[in-house]
Amino acid sequence: MPFVVYVLGLAVFAQGTSEFMLSGLVSGIATDLGVSLPAAGLLTSAFAIGMVIGAPLTALLSRTWPRRRALLLFLSVFVAVHVVGALTPGYGVLLATRVVGALANAGFWAVALMTALAAVEPHARARATAVVVGGVTVACVVGVPAGAALGELWGWRSAFWAVALVSVPALVALAVAVPAGRPDLGTTGARGELGSLRSPRLLLTLAVMALVQGATFCTFSYLEPLVTRVTGVGPGWVPAVLALFGVGSFLGVTVAGRVADTRPGALVAAGTIALALGWAALALTAGHPVAALVLVLLQGALAFATGTALITRAIRLAPGAPTLAGSFATAAFNVGAALGPWLGGLALGAGFGFRAPVWVSVLLTAAALTLSALLALVRTGDGKAREGAVVREVRDRPVPDRRRTGRRASRFPR
Repeated sequence: MPFVVYVLGLAVFAQGTSEFMLSGLVSGIATDLGVSLPAAGLLTSAFAIGMVIGAPLTALLSRTWPRRRALLLFLSVFVAVHVVGALTPGYGVLLATRVVGALANAGFWAVALMTALAAVEPHARARATAVVVGGVTVACVVGVPAGAALGELWGWRSAFWAVALVSVPALVALAVAVPAGRPDLGTTGARGELGSLRSPRLLLTLAVMALVQGATFCTFSYLEPLVTRVTGVGPGWVPAVLALFGVGSFLGVTVAGRVADTRPGALVAAGTIALALGWAALALTAGHPVAALVLVLLQGALAFATGTALITRAIRLAPGAPTLAGSFATAAFNVGAALGPWLGGLALGAGFGFRAPVWVSVLLTAAALTLSALLALVRTGDGKAREGAVVREVRDRPVPDRRRTGRRASRFPR
């Protein structure tokens, strides 16, 4: 794997830490800024909404830029808004910094995915995607628990300072490792790329991705109150629980990088079914520490293995969109990241208890399974349509004149 792919994973680690670390800081933010727990959880949704809006817009804006310049600009903006977030005394400013930081992160993700895929052979694209997404899983293993620990020791603002500092080495590495040239876009224009994204199979795949990630973030965003108030784990153990989820996600991405290049459909189908069963099991056994911790590890692995396979499939279904396919996959990923915490917050606010977000995850995964079944039907229909087109082509092929060819005429080629 080229060195530049690992550098991109390092940068994604810093940004992934910011995106997910609030799951261990929501109580501290809510207390310090005088807002409710669901309002603090909406900071994760705000980040995700910025990613959804920013992914296609920033991909279009930076489409013809040199990739190194685009990556450095987006990461620099990301660092700046975290400094502002660490200094702000108000919830409104913090919310705004999350949106702006997400716009920068979205642009970075779109360019990073295309940079990684351009650096490898087609048969290694799932592995390259897994390395980039692996930066997020390492963030879950190391960055998010470290952020939660910093929040316990010195307050939630120290975690924002840490993200800004960790991003500096990534900036230096990107400046050295990423080529300075412009991307090779061939003759495809922006309008042509947008047109190639209208495939029903692609749209259904993106919808499945949004629902799967929505289920993941619905529970993950409120994992801290679940394990402290239902499972009975002390607040000091929250970083370890978050790290457990991160270890599982790292294992899942590692497996997906080796399987998704050859059997992405089987991985998505099996992963989605297992996720639905796992969320239901977690909701039922959240009061039992051993069972809950095992399921946190397992669900992390299943969520990120399935998510990586879905990103790979989405990019493969849009060969005519070399720059926008990654941005739409990023947007779908973060539609789920916005939808999940919002629905989980509604369930909490309605008084259904701290297990409620996990049950919402069950419902979202069930919806993903329904769309996956529809996707299989569309795939079967496409196959039959192609077969019918071949039959019609052969049937309508002109019959050779025996008097000219001197051979027996046949409708079918030898």
